[in-house]
Parts: sequence; structure tokens; C-alpha cells
Amino acid sequence: MQETPRRRLPVGAEVQPRGVHFRVWAPRARHVEVIIEDSGQRTLLAPEDGGYYSGLVAEAAAGNRYRYLLDGKRALPDPASRFQPEGPHGPSEIIDPTFAWSDEGWQGIDWRGQVLYEVHVGTFTEEGTWTAARQQLQALADLGVTCIELLPVADFVGRFGWGYDGVDLFAPTRLYGTPDEMRRFVDEAHAFGLGVILDVVYNHFGPEGNYLGEFSAAYVHPSRTTEWGAAINFDGPDCGPVREFFMANAAYWIDEYHLDGLRLDATQDIHDESAEHIIAAVTRRVREAGQGRRIYVTAENEPQRVKLVRNPEQGGYGVDALWNDDFHHSAMVAMTGRNEAYYTDYHGKPQELVSAAKYGFLYQGQRYSWQRQRRGTPTRGIPRQRFIHFLENHDQVANSGRGLRCHMMTSPGRFRAMSALVMLAQQTPLIFQGQEFAASTPFYYFADHRDGLARTVREGRAKFLAQFRSLAQPEMQSFLPDPADPGTFIRSKLNLAERELHRHVYRMYRDLIALRRRDPVFSAEDITVDGAVLGPESFVLRFFGPDDERLLVVNLGRDLHLEPAPEPLIAPPEGCAWHVIWSSENPIYGGRGTYPWDYEESWWIPGHSAVVLVPRT
Repeated sequence: MQETPRRRLPVGAEVQPRGVHFRVWAPRARHVEVIIEDSGQRTLLAPEDGGYYSGLVAEAAAGNRYRYLLDGKRALPDPASRFQPEGPHGPSEIIDPTFAWSDEGWQGIDWRGQVLYEVHVGTFTEEGTWTAARQQLQALADLGVTCIELLPVADFVGRFGWGYDGVDLFAPTRLYGTPDEMRRFVDEAHAFGLGVILDVVYNHFGPEGNYLGEFSAAYVHPSRTTEWGAAINFDGPDCGPVREFFMANAAYWIDEYHLDGLRLDATQDIHDESAEHIIAAVTRRVREAGQGRRIYVTAENEPQRVKLVRNPEQGGYGVDALWNDDFHHSAMVAMTGRNEAYYTDYHGKPQELVSAAKYGFLYQGQRYSWQRQRRGTPTRGIPRQRFIHFLENHDQVANSGRGLRCHMMTSPGRFRAMSALVMLAQQTPLIFQGQEFAASTPFYYFADHRDGLARTVREGRAKFLAQFRSLAQPEMQSFLPDPADPGTFIRSKLNLAERELHRHVYRMYRDLIALRRRDPVFSAEDITVDGAVLGPESFVLRFFGPDDERLLVVNLGRDLHLEPAPEPLIAPPEGCAWHVIWSSENPIYGGRGTYPWDYEESWWIPGHSAVVLVPRT
């Protein structure tokens, strides 16, 4: 009997000492052949229990291109292809994952102490490649970020896109380079002390180029749907191989690309009633794949269910951190004064920002009028660093309709002050590419589809944005960019020369990150945070560390004169006075200079500003 080769993955083409071993789940087929396109060789794969087919092809080698022929009718790419050099409709390529890694001493990243930086590889540089992005790693390390969060890279149809329409989940898109070029990016990031996590989409498949249904109808649930179409089948009939497929995919990125974790997209549409929810299973599997390295898993969850970040022993899923849209929405209303559409239930008041800093989610079970239902779950007992706060991300910038960055929709002073709040609060901060230097380039929604689908996507995008009363007006609809227009994609590319042109903003972010990471209070884990409202648009946060304290005073409105000032949180420790260690109005950041802080008589708090105070005797 021939010995079954040892495999890294349950499915796909894997290079072995005696050839290439192929394995595919195709319960719809009566027989499956693999065609090596380079030579034209056809090999019949042997059936296994459960609808699998497998076999060793001695003549095949890394670099060969191949397809599976089902029942002699149609040649299809591999559902577990490691690379699609001609795109999702083309043949798959056999990839040898052997790589000369230099990160043997890399221990991964912890859920504490991270400063995340979200990157879309195609627009991060003019070239839009792994090689070009690799040239920017030094700058990111100098900025002080600790972890790069990549938008999805699973291959998709077209010349450009966000990546959320991926259909080849094991194949990093050919648009950014080869698999080894992605590995080289990760390897060098580790050399600079930067972690790398990947956004993965386990809630739906892209609308074009998805051939999974040709192999099995069980990849999608027979009755459930999501806002993007059919739901993935994690608990329906024949779901076992589907669960295995996704768990293997998650572990694959950790194993073969040395990634430090994942960001799970739109987990509210990952439906599963199994004894072990697929989110918990994926999280467990990626930690196992790390083989001792620390693995960081974050998630987007619109209903704000903290069950995701509770330990499995507590009935949770074991995820490390959740995105906090509540904070973003309140912050944007505070900066812009606009609370239409999904900003409706936020007023941007100081109490909201204080509460977000103290508790994370603002909605923890209260009624949410925009959705006509209750929203959120209680966060008691959840460490603040398990909530990810941001002023920008790919969705929110694009949802402005014209791709506007937040600094373009508010005053420079408010932007600086709110940046200080995000970067110094105890929640984990996330920066969207270019935010750190006030990028003037927009970030639009773009997707390269064929005519019929392109029209559907364009109309769907316009309909989605119409929830904003201002964007629903005919005068604005004509200004909304066409997602399929190559110019929409090209205009979204960063101009990295603006790091120097806008160096005052860049220096502010660099200094804020340094303060967060090096100050003995802001960097401490054992810390208590309290806050109070000082005025209609002003508030204070007090950070109580083990041996010292800090005061962050934020005023998003007009100059505020506190006389009297009956608020105990602004009183310095006994025998001390407050001294400024950081001010958003520092001229080096583009500010107008900092008021003298003389508290003997009264408090004067300048408008559109933030200041950090330290007690000194």
C-alpha cells in the first residue's frame, strides 16, 4: 500500500519529495482529474471517504500551472490554490512555501501595547506592490506603530479592489506581487519590530470568480443569507469540510506567511450554532499554528457582542480585541457637527467621549433608534485595550461619499485634539494609512467588475450612501465616484511626499505615539481612568498610574474660563502643581501656542485644543 504523504493543509497542491500531492473536496463529482497545463498531463485522482479526491503526480513541480477536471466536463482552478497568476478565472500555480525566513527570534505580538496601522497595499504606494510597501517599513517603524493591519489580499477578479470580494482564499492576489514577495514583506517587517496581521473575510464570497459551488453546494448555507448574498455554511448539512477549509485557511496565513494574527471582518454575518462557534475554532486554530508565538486576533462586530473577547472558559470565543464604532461615530459628530444616517444616535458630547474612554462601547443594551432595536452588550470586566479606537478606517473614509479624510471635515485644532484623545486613551489605537500626515488624497470605494456587475455595484453603492440625507440629494449623487472607474482607484493612492509637506501633523503623531509608549503612566498596564465634563464641549480624563498621574484636558469648543471650578478631577495631587508636557497648540504641530497654565486664580482652557499635564512639586 502506498504511504499517504504528510500534508500541511487538508486540501490543495503540495510539493512533496517524490512529486506534488493534490487533494480536493469535490462531492459533486464522480471522478476528478488534475491537468498539468505545462505538459498537458492528466492524472485521475483516487476517491476518498467524504467526497475527497487525492493523488501524487511525480512529474509535477513548483511553478507548474494546473486545473481540476470534474467528470470530464470543465477544467476549474483549485479551490485551495496558493496562487492565481492570471486571476481567479485562470489556472492555479503550484507553490513551494519553502522560504529563507530570517525571523527565527520573533515572538509575535501581544494584545497589550499595540498601535495599529491599516494598509491597503494597492494604494499605500504609487506602485501598489509588496516590494514598494516594503520600502516604507522603516518609516512606519520610525513613526512608532507596532503592527500593520493589511486589508484582505485573497485574490479577486479585476485590476483593483478593496479585497473584500475575495474568492481564492489561499491565494494572495497577483496584483501586489508573488507569494514570496508577500513573505519578504512580512519577514522584513519583523526585522523592524513590526507585527503584521491580515483582514480575512469569512462571512461571504465575492460575486465573481467563485468556483466553490462547482465542487460542492455545501459551501453556502441552504437557507441563511447576509447583506452580501448567501451565508457560508458553518453548521448546516455537510458543513464539516467547510469548517475545515476555513480553519485551515486561517492557520495557513500564520504558518506559511508568518503573520502575527488576523482581523475577522463583519463577524455579525458569520452564522454558526455549532457547539464550538467557528470564530472560536478559528481563533484556537491560529494560536496552535503559531507554535508558541503570540498571535493577535481582532474582529469587527457591528452589534458589539463582547462574547467574542471573553475567554472560552467563560463561554467566549477568545478573540483579543473588537473595533469600537461607537467611539468613532461620537468622535466624528463632535468634530463635524453632523449626525445623519448611522451617526443619528450620537451627539458627540463630552460625556460620550469620557464614557468611551472609560467603558469602551457606549451602547451596552440600550435602545438604538437608527436600527429600532437594542444595541451592544455590557463591557464590565473587559480590559480597555481590548477595544480598538480610530478616527479613520477604510470604510469610514469612503463612506463620506467623496472619500474625505476627517481632518478635511473639521478644524485643524479639533483634529489635533481628537488625535490626542485616540492616541493617549487606554484603548488600542488604529491609524488609517496617511492619517498620520493629514493625507490630502481621498480614499474611495473601488471595485473593478464587468459591465453588468459594475452597474449593480455602482447603483448599490449610491443606494447605501443615500442613507446620508446630504449624499442622497441629486446635486451630490452626481459627484459620487464610480467604483469601476480606474481613476477612482488611482486617486486613492497616497502621496507619500506629504509626510514632509505636512510634517507638522506627522511630527504630532510621532510624538503622541512616543508619549503613549514611553511615558510611565500612559504605558502602564495597571492604570485607572476617570473623567469629567468641564463645559459644553470640554472634558478631562485623569490617568492614575501605580506611582504617578496624568491629566488630559480636551476642549473642542470655544475658549473656556472655569471660575469657579468645582471639579475634583482637575485638582493636582497634594503639594503639587500641574505642568504641561504636551500641547496640541505647540507651534511645531501647526498650533498657535499654549496658554500659560496658572491655576492660582482660575482655569483658562483654549478652544480646539488638548493638553497633557503632569503633577510636580
